[in-house]
Amino acid sequence: TDSLVELPAMFDGMKLAAVATILYIIVRCLNLKSPTAPPEIIYQDTPLSHYLLKSCPMLTKEYIPPLLWGKSGHLQTVLYGKMGRVNTPTPCGVRKFLPMQDGATATFDLFEALGDHSAGDDITMVICPGIGNHSEKNYIRTFVDYSQRQGYRCAVLNHLGALPNMELTSPRMFTYGCTWEFAAMVGYVKRAHPQTLLVVVGFSLGGNVVCKFLGENRLNQERVLCCISVCQGYSALRAQETFLQWDQCRRLYNFVLADNMKKIILSHRDSLLGMSSSNISDADLNRLSAATSLMQIDDSIMRKFHGYNSLREYYEKESCVHYIHKVTVPLLLVNSSDDPLVHQSLLAVPRTLAEKMPNVVFALTQHGGHMGFFEGAVLFPQPLTWMDKVIIEYSDAVCHWEKKRLVYGLKQQAEWK
Repeated sequence: TDSLVELPAMFDGMKLAAVATILYIIVRCLNLKSPTAPPEIIYQDTPLSHYLLKSCPMLTKEYIPPLLWGKSGHLQTVLYGKMGRVNTPTPCGVRKFLPMQDGATATFDLFEALGDHSAGDDITMVICPGIGNHSEKNYIRTFVDYSQRQGYRCAVLNHLGALPNMELTSPRMFTYGCTWEFAAMVGYVKRAHPQTLLVVVGFSLGGNVVCKFLGENRLNQERVLCCISVCQGYSALRAQETFLQWDQCRRLYNFVLADNMKKIILSHRDSLLGMSSSNISDADLNRLSAATSLMQIDDSIMRKFHGYNSLREYYEKESCVHYIHKVTVPLLLVNSSDDPLVHQSLLAVPRTLAEKMPNVVFALTQHGGHMGFFEGAVLFPQPLTWMDKVIIEYSDAVCHWEKKRLVYGLKQQAEWK
């Protein structure tokens, strides 16, 4: 009988051990023990930096993600990837079509401000989305709606070939760092609104495009108030090495991103093969079908759109890392430590930049994943993310700083006279 009494006790012990193991795995996987903290901020000791940090409490306060799952970079990333955002608004815009020199048609969506800006100026957000994204994506719609309500006009680039049901008019699609379409959109906005000032915003791959665009030519920074880049990787050459590693499941993310890119490219199969000026052959598309990584897709298709001879040359020439130091307008670079797509080693670029350049602030959050940055109490995230609010807070602060400088300058001129 003693042994029979011991059996239930043993089962209870096993159950307890199983529950303890599951709880341990949950705590580890969801990173529940990780403390919340304010972002790490790297900046130079300048009057502008002091003003910005004083005017942007979100950069100095704790970022608190949803309690149950928000400390997992993977869950933040997957939720952003699958849902984009919650309760997404539907901003009303006008689609514009711009013919390019090579026969391509750039498209962007223009959304008017839904009120006056607090600085009283005409300001346009020129926005470049992430890889294969466009103005209809949920995270873009959420950000545009919020920006409009804060008094910003918004122009959102639709990456060439990314819009469903939009045929290519030349055998070329968007690439990692081609700035032609973004430049065309900015040029249109400047011509159509001669009084407007610009806030340049880039998400993920879009961050690379906008920083490269601003650094390519000094004239591209005219009428630009500031630039904000969120979750970009800075150097494609360094990033592609990390994309083949299994830590943080990067190889798996690489596969998923590659699969999405494959679908986008194959949806334009007829256009890419049918035009006489195309650099893409049947053999390239066959290689594409077998590709399981972004590198293989870049090598078989993407680098050929601009005639690069090798993958190395494509990554070297299309990365903003060679141009970003030429950006002189206020620049906010935002990354997350638990971003499974951007390896920690890539963050040496923004860190070094912020340590050397007086116009750069680098904000590194502990949590947020890749483009997640959800906020919320326990389980359910709020519609607006930390990222949406920070971009607006920083942009508002720069607008008011410029306004004060202008007023002070005019006062001094009047005194001299």
